[in-house]
Amino acid sequence: MSHVLGRQATPGPTAALGSFLARDGSAGAAVALDLDRPHVSLLAGKRGSGKSYTLGVIAEGISAATGVTGIVIDPMGVFNGLADGAAATVVDHPTVAADTLEPRDWCALLDLEPTSAVGGLLWRIAEQASTLDEMTELAVDADAPAGVVRAVKNHLRLAEQWDVFDPAGVDATRLLDPAVTVLDATQLNDKALGVVTAAVARTLYETAVADSIPRFPWLMIDEAQAVIDGIAGRPLRTILTRGRHPGVSLVLATQRPAALPPVAISQSDLLLSHRLTATSDIEALSAARPTYIDASIRDRLPDGVGEAVVIDDTTESAVTVQVRERRTPHGGDSPRVSE
Repeated sequence: MSHVLGRQATPGPTAALGSFLARDGSAGAAVALDLDRPHVSLLAGKRGSGKSYTLGVIAEGISAATGVTGIVIDPMGVFNGLADGAAATVVDHPTVAADTLEPRDWCALLDLEPTSAVGGLLWRIAEQASTLDEMTELAVDADAPAGVVRAVKNHLRLAEQWDVFDPAGVDATRLLDPAVTVLDATQLNDKALGVVTAAVARTLYETAVADSIPRFPWLMIDEAQAVIDGIAGRPLRTILTRGRHPGVSLVLATQRPAALPPVAISQSDLLLSHRLTATSDIEALSAARPTYIDASIRDRLPDGVGEAVVIDDTTESAVTVQVRERRTPHGGDSPRVSE
């Protein structure tokens, strides 16, 4: 009988996470993660502590469960192995439709003030067009000074060079497929990564609010600190604060919890932390320490690879777990000269 993190003693699907870790280092009872209800989770840990490995373990559990699906934003290319032994598919160089971004996103993406002449024109055409080509055509036909039109065209040409906009890009149907979807973003620059993350987050949330979705989605983002402050910040904060009601779960994995906004920590009902050593990162977690935890976060942080302290807001408890071994290949190991 597994102890299930994230819920009281009720039935429902779970993801096997590992086992309790006793003070003497011995393994205890099995520990699983609740998949029956939506959750917001923060997964932290310094490089090499097992953070990405644990995210892969969670993705494996989601792939084996019914009623849920997973979407992994993979900026480092370490989750392709999920397709080798789990119900998962990998999308190389993911693209999205241009109209999944809001007009304000376009201005922020291209570093334009909405109140400027160039930003104002970009905003207007983004409201009307669904593709980059249509946006360019509207700009050419706009009743605006030639210099403003030329500037908008140049900015759109820059966006086109990122090779991330495509009307046939990933959509709600693809994202809500029963198999876990790994979006391999290793070939995307920071701007393009923000575009994909923003589009996916907004699509999942808006689809869940508007429709009866076939399964609850879990959006899992590795190295989340890279996207939380860009154009993806707004849709991610929406999921953080309102996503559980329509059934959207979010897992933010990061080496640097101090680089995340405080809301990302305060809204997490599950906090899993591997080893951390930077004072600022430990303090960021400590600032959100719930009153039911009698010891400091610093004192509870584990030392071993694959060990994690889990703070569970549902049961108001903190436990230490040893994460189980992956069933699929893990691509997160660093290369070595000796090999």
